[in-house]
Amino acid sequence: MNSIIKEITSVQLKQDVPAFRVGDGVKVHTKVREGDKERVQIFAGIVIARKGEGIHETFTVRRISYGEGVEKVFPIHSPNVVKIEIERESEPMRARLYYLRGRKGKAAMAIREKDRAAK
Repeated sequence: MNSIIKEITSVQLKQDVPAFRVGDGVKVHTKVREGDKERVQIFAGIVIARKGEGIHETFTVRRISYGEGVEKVFPIHSPNVVKIEIERESEPMRARLYYLRGRKGKAAMAIREKDRAAK
């Protein structure tokens, strides 16, 4: 990336982003505007992808809602993303977990969890 662009966008980067990885279960708190009101909405699921760098970095969260898979892509440094909470950590075997799209039921959310005793 051009050094001038990096310098300009470095002011807009968030410093309090938690260290989460693909496969982790997260809760994403986002600002939602409805008319003149603003509230925080939570989207919880598994991170299946993380792409980009710098100001353009995004991550995709997938969850099962009423038997249907729902995915949302969030920019990490967006002012609309209030907070990212890590619910559970995992040890993924791949960089992208797109294979979860083809699974049904409990298998769609089955990822090997990180052994907390090994820390």
